[in-house]
Amino acid sequence: MSALGRGALAALLVALAALPLHAQSDGAGGPGASGGPGLALRAAKVLTAAWQGDQAVDTAVVLVKDGRIEAVGPARTTPIPVGYVVEDVGSRWLMPGMIDLHSHIGGTFDINDMVYVTNPGLKVHGAVIPNNRAFQRALAAGVTAVLFIPGSGTNSGGQGVLLKTGLETYDESLIRDPGSLKVAQWGNPERWAIGVGKAFENWHIRDMFRRGLAYARAVKAWREGKGPKPERALEFDVFPHLLDKKTQVSVHTQIYQVVLTTLTMLRKEFGVDVYIDHGEWKGYLAAPMAEEIGVPAIIGPREIDWRLPFWNIDTDGQVQGIAAEYQKRGHTMIGFNTDAPVVPAEELSLQAGVAVRFGFDTSNMDAVRGLTIVPARTAGIDDRLGSLERGKDADILVVTGDPADPRSSVEVVFINGKRVYDTAVDRRRW
Repeated sequence: MSALGRGALAALLVALAALPLHAQSDGAGGPGASGGPGLALRAAKVLTAAWQGDQAVDTAVVLVKDGRIEAVGPARTTPIPVGYVVEDVGSRWLMPGMIDLHSHIGGTFDINDMVYVTNPGLKVHGAVIPNNRAFQRALAAGVTAVLFIPGSGTNSGGQGVLLKTGLETYDESLIRDPGSLKVAQWGNPERWAIGVGKAFENWHIRDMFRRGLAYARAVKAWREGKGPKPERALEFDVFPHLLDKKTQVSVHTQIYQVVLTTLTMLRKEFGVDVYIDHGEWKGYLAAPMAEEIGVPAIIGPREIDWRLPFWNIDTDGQVQGIAAEYQKRGHTMIGFNTDAPVVPAEELSLQAGVAVRFGFDTSNMDAVRGLTIVPARTAGIDDRLGSLERGKDADILVVTGDPADPRSSVEVVFINGKRVYDTAVDRRRW
């Protein structure tokens, strides 16, 4: 595509994203929302997706007050306080809102500034358009939170931001900034400028982390009264957050060689919290090491591997599920992403469905967990999101069945206790 064509496409995407939409909402002070009366949701089944303990409760009730979950339990033993609005969803189920940790649809599309080989100081938060059209499509499919990240044109595109999808303002939508430091290994960054290879890319990634973490340690020493105040380096602002384990490195990494480098360099050598993003094309061969050292795998946008002789990657002619191959090798922290708009954000649950179709064992509700609590724990936001438990944000979906089953649908979405989407009022059909 010509530069003119790319510019026109980017302008069109920005214009579409900014279009106003009419969303069903209880508004401020509605039942369950901040300032409103309490809300009691009765359902045939509640998928709690808790990290430990029972994963589901039959014939259950969820109590919501001021945007938070007050209680989850069997209807017969969970009293509903006086004054709560009771809503019975009948045979439908309740589950946590879904979380996509690889998304490029948070606003404008100018999120891939390929200035240097590594650009850790760039931040996408200035490009955010809350409640944009793409977010509204995602919301209608139950995606209530995303990690909006830079592209992968360089080895580090900058800092992402964690956002909720169905709220009107940036402050309402913000979960955490920085949401991650984006790193990319192979597959795109070698196209930078005159072209770079894996050795050059690895040198630059290692150099960035050495300098960035040295700066972070100097900042920490100053804060603790153990050293002089360092001159602020905007380029390395994210590294104190990484050193203190307050954010993670999300790594576009694919094929075994570079997945292994992610584990050995970023996790073992530098000790940062990191997770595999992509992880295709025999990347699953590193699954035992990833599990041992605590590196989650958030699989997508590809969910299958196949024979690729032109890359000298041979899967013996078979089509196989990537998540299933990680799982077979003992990996337990497996989630799913879309890389939206590569795969449309509204197809996040279908990503899990494809994984199940190609061998991913979900007898322990791992498909639902891979859409909820696993990405929440991976991003360090499981104190607020990812499961239906007391004290967490009331991001709740009303669904007709297992979200990994393509026959199921999302009927109602609550974020922070607010009803932000309801098919009975406004079913979206984009």
